[in-house]
Amino acid sequence: MSLRADAVLFDKDGTLFDFGATWDVWGGEVIAELSEGDRALQEAMAASAGYDLARKSFRPDSPVIAGTNREAAECLARELPHRTLEEVETHLMRAAAQAPLSEAVPLVPFLAQLAAMEMALGVMTNDTEFAARSHLRTAGVEGMFDFIAGFDSGYGAKPDPDPLLAFAVATNTPPERVVMVGDSSHDLIAGRAAGMQTVGVLTGPAREVDLAPLADIVLPDIGGLLGWLTSV
Repeated sequence: MSLRADAVLFDKDGTLFDFGATWDVWGGEVIAELSEGDRALQEAMAASAGYDLARKSFRPDSPVIAGTNREAAECLARELPHRTLEEVETHLMRAAAQAPLSEAVPLVPFLAQLAAMEMALGVMTNDTEFAARSHLRTAGVEGMFDFIAGFDSGYGAKPDPDPLLAFAVATNTPPERVVMVGDSSHDLIAGRAAGMQTVGVLTGPAREVDLAPLADIVLPDIGGLLGWLTSV
């Protein structure tokens, strides 16, 4: 079988897991917890984080969507003078590890199909590695990946290409034979900068028109990847 690539590197939130179903309710709960019932404080934090309290969802332009855990903490901590940035960052890391997960497609059979094609598999997220491993473990797929990295794993964060290139090195795969799959421009910009193929998915807040200029193809979800990889 002729394949387009030898390795696939996935973003996590909005890619392996549906962004809205996983993070929108969680975001409201975290803001409520940190505000300790202060409505004005909730509104200030929501505005800073790009979260719509009425709709209970992140706005498409929220800096939290593609940002790191620290960047998300900075959005909230600036409205919480009685808490340090480090305290808020730790709170978010621990809370994120307990977020209710909604798989974009059933992950175990999907990843098993890729593994059967002898694909090297990885995850690179701007979340923490702690939360990433927790989520993948909960979904029963942590052991199916050859490489798992967060923004705090020592390789950098997207849209910098360095963490993507670290995956290529770790799996001994030429960058041009790697596919970067993600739901945000950060993912695809990083993939292009790393010299990789790029696939956009629509299980995050971004629209097809946002991703198409940066992607070789935009798919409804990762389930379509199998057909694309073999359509050479």
